Amino acid sequence: MSDLIVIGFKDEFKADEVLIDLMKLQREYLIDLEDAAVVVRNETGKVKVKQTQELVSSGALSGGFWGLIFGFLFFHPLIGWALGAAVGALSGTLTDIGIDDNFIKEVGDTIEPGTSALFILVRKSTPDKVLEDLSKFEGKVLQTSLSKEDEAKLQEALTKSKAIQQ
Repeated sequence: MSDLIVIGFKDEFKADEVLIDLMKLQREYLIDLEDAAVVVRNETGKVKVKQTQELVSSGALSGGFWGLIFGFLFFHPLIGWALGAAVGALSGTLTDIGIDDNFIKEVGDTIEPGTSALFILVRKSTPDKVLEDLSKFEGKVLQTSLSKEDEAKLQEALTKSKAIQQ
Protein backbone atom coordinates (compact mmCIF):
# COMPACT_ATOMS: atom_id res chain seq x y z
CA MET A 1 0.00 0.00 0.00
CA SER A 2 1.27 3.48 -0.87
CA ASP A 3 1.90 6.27 1.63
CA LEU A 4 0.65 9.80 1.05
CA ILE A 5 2.94 12.61 2.19
CA VAL A 6 2.22 16.34 1.93
CA ILE A 7 5.08 18.72 2.73
CA GLY A 8 4.74 22.51 2.87
CA PHE A 9 7.53 24.93 1.95
CA LYS A 10 8.05 28.62 2.68
CA ASP A 11 8.49 29.74 -0.93
CA GLU A 12 6.83 29.13 -4.28
CA PHE A 13 9.70 27.19 -5.87
CA LYS A 14 10.95 24.81 -3.18
CA ALA A 15 8.30 22.11 -3.81
CA ASP A 16 9.37 21.92 -7.47
CA GLU A 17 13.01 21.69 -6.40
CA VAL A 18 12.28 18.85 -3.97
CA LEU A 19 10.21 16.99 -6.60
CA ILE A 20 13.12 17.19 -9.06
CA ASP A 21 15.39 15.82 -6.34
CA LEU A 22 12.96 12.96 -5.65
CA MET A 23 12.83 12.15 -9.38
CA LYS A 24 16.63 11.79 -9.29
CA LEU A 25 16.30 9.43 -6.32
CA GLN A 26 13.70 7.48 -8.28
CA ARG A 27 16.17 7.00 -11.14
CA GLU A 28 18.60 5.62 -8.55
CA TYR A 29 15.87 3.20 -7.31
CA LEU A 30 15.87 4.73 -3.82
CA ILE A 31 12.20 5.72 -3.99
CA ASP A 32 9.25 4.58 -6.08
CA LEU A 33 6.71 7.37 -6.61
CA GLU A 34 3.24 6.34 -7.68
CA ASP A 35 2.09 9.94 -8.16
CA ALA A 36 3.19 13.47 -7.29
CA ALA A 37 1.80 16.98 -7.54
CA VAL A 38 2.94 20.47 -6.65
CA VAL A 39 0.63 23.23 -5.44
CA VAL A 40 1.80 26.82 -5.53
CA ARG A 41 -0.09 29.70 -3.96
CA ASN A 42 1.36 32.92 -5.32
CA GLU A 43 1.54 36.25 -3.48
CA THR A 44 -1.92 37.26 -4.75
CA GLY A 45 -3.42 34.05 -3.36
CA LYS A 46 -4.03 32.30 -6.69
CA VAL A 47 -3.55 28.53 -6.46
CA LYS A 48 -1.85 26.60 -9.27
CA VAL A 49 -1.73 22.79 -9.33
CA LYS A 50 0.97 20.99 -11.32
CA GLN A 51 0.33 17.27 -11.80
CA THR A 52 2.97 14.78 -12.86
CA GLN A 53 0.35 12.64 -14.62
CA GLU A 54 -1.55 14.51 -17.32
CA LEU A 55 -4.33 12.05 -18.14
CA VAL A 56 -6.27 14.24 -20.56
CA SER A 57 -3.41 14.80 -23.00
CA SER A 58 -2.14 11.22 -22.78
CA GLY A 59 -5.70 9.92 -23.24
CA ALA A 60 -6.20 12.12 -26.28
CA LEU A 61 -2.89 11.00 -27.75
CA SER A 62 -3.51 7.29 -27.31
CA GLY A 63 -7.17 7.63 -28.33
CA GLY A 64 -6.14 9.53 -31.46
CA PHE A 65 -3.64 6.81 -32.35
CA TRP A 66 -6.16 3.99 -31.99
CA GLY A 67 -8.84 6.05 -33.75
CA LEU A 68 -6.46 6.59 -36.66
CA ILE A 69 -5.76 2.83 -36.87
CA PHE A 70 -9.48 2.00 -36.88
CA GLY A 71 -10.08 4.86 -39.31
CA PHE A 72 -7.63 3.30 -41.78
CA LEU A 73 -9.48 0.00 -41.47
CA PHE A 74 -12.77 1.68 -42.39
CA PHE A 75 -11.26 4.16 -44.90
CA HIS A 76 -11.92 7.28 -42.76
CA PRO A 77 -8.63 7.93 -40.95
CA LEU A 78 -9.28 11.58 -40.08
CA ILE A 79 -12.73 10.90 -38.67
CA GLY A 80 -11.32 7.94 -36.71
CA TRP A 81 -8.46 10.06 -35.40
CA ALA A 82 -10.76 12.90 -34.29
CA LEU A 83 -13.26 10.54 -32.69
CA GLY A 84 -10.49 8.55 -30.97
CA ALA A 85 -8.84 11.72 -29.64
CA ALA A 86 -12.14 13.00 -28.27
CA VAL A 87 -12.96 9.68 -26.57
CA GLY A 88 -9.41 9.44 -25.18
CA ALA A 89 -9.54 12.97 -23.76
CA LEU A 90 -12.94 12.30 -22.22
CA SER A 91 -11.72 9.10 -20.58
CA GLY A 92 -8.67 10.99 -19.29
CA THR A 93 -10.84 13.61 -17.60
CA LEU A 94 -13.05 10.95 -16.03
CA THR A 95 -10.15 8.84 -14.78
CA ASP A 96 -8.58 9.90 -11.51
CA ILE A 97 -5.65 7.79 -10.41
CA GLY A 98 -3.19 8.58 -7.69
CA ILE A 99 -3.72 11.56 -5.41
CA ASP A 100 -7.30 12.88 -5.31
CA ASP A 101 -7.56 16.21 -7.18
CA ASN A 102 -10.12 17.63 -4.76
CA PHE A 103 -7.82 16.91 -1.82
CA ILE A 104 -4.95 18.67 -3.60
CA LYS A 105 -7.11 21.74 -4.24
CA GLU A 106 -8.40 21.79 -0.64
CA VAL A 107 -4.89 21.78 0.80
CA GLY A 108 -3.79 24.33 -1.80
CA ASP A 109 -6.49 26.70 -0.54
CA THR A 110 -5.20 26.41 3.04
CA ILE A 111 -1.51 27.18 2.50
CA GLU A 112 -0.22 30.74 2.93
CA PRO A 113 0.28 33.03 -0.09
CA GLY A 114 3.84 32.86 -1.41
CA THR A 115 4.28 29.21 -0.42
CA SER A 116 4.10 25.78 -2.03
CA ALA A 117 3.31 22.20 -1.11
CA LEU A 118 4.48 18.88 -2.47
CA PHE A 119 2.14 15.88 -2.60
CA ILE A 120 3.77 12.49 -3.10
CA LEU A 121 2.32 9.01 -3.14
CA VAL A 122 5.19 6.65 -2.31
CA ARG A 123 4.99 2.94 -3.16
CA LYS A 124 8.27 2.08 -1.47
CA SER A 125 11.56 3.69 -0.55
CA THR A 126 14.90 3.28 1.14
CA PRO A 127 14.02 5.54 4.08
CA ASP A 128 17.48 6.23 5.52
CA LYS A 129 18.91 7.40 2.18
CA VAL A 130 15.80 9.37 1.20
CA LEU A 131 15.63 11.09 4.59
CA GLU A 132 19.32 11.95 4.37
CA ASP A 133 18.73 13.54 0.98
CA LEU A 134 15.63 15.44 2.15
CA SER A 135 17.55 16.88 5.10
CA LYS A 136 18.93 19.60 2.80
CA PHE A 137 15.42 21.06 2.38
CA GLU A 138 13.48 22.95 5.01
CA GLY A 139 9.82 21.99 5.08
CA LYS A 140 6.93 21.04 7.29
CA VAL A 141 4.90 17.84 7.11
CA LEU A 142 1.31 18.99 6.55
CA GLN A 143 -0.37 15.62 6.23
CA THR A 144 0.68 12.01 5.91
CA SER A 145 -0.48 8.43 6.13
CA LEU A 146 2.84 7.39 7.68
CA SER A 147 3.05 6.03 11.20
CA LYS A 148 3.70 8.61 13.93
CA GLU A 149 7.27 7.34 14.26
CA ASP A 150 8.00 7.61 10.53
CA GLU A 151 6.33 11.01 10.36
CA ALA A 152 8.55 12.23 13.21
CA LYS A 153 11.66 10.97 11.38
CA LEU A 154 10.59 12.78 8.22
CA GLN A 155 9.89 16.02 10.08
CA GLU A 156 13.24 15.73 11.87
CA ALA A 157 15.02 15.38 8.52
CA LEU A 158 13.17 18.41 7.13
CA THR A 159 14.05 20.56 10.14
CA LYS A 160 17.66 19.37 10.15
CA SER A 161 18.33 21.64 7.15
CA LYS A 162 17.31 24.65 9.24
CA ALA A 163 19.89 23.74 11.89
CA ILE A 164 22.58 23.17 9.25
CA GLN A 165 21.94 26.58 7.61
CA GLN A 166 22.22 28.50 10.90
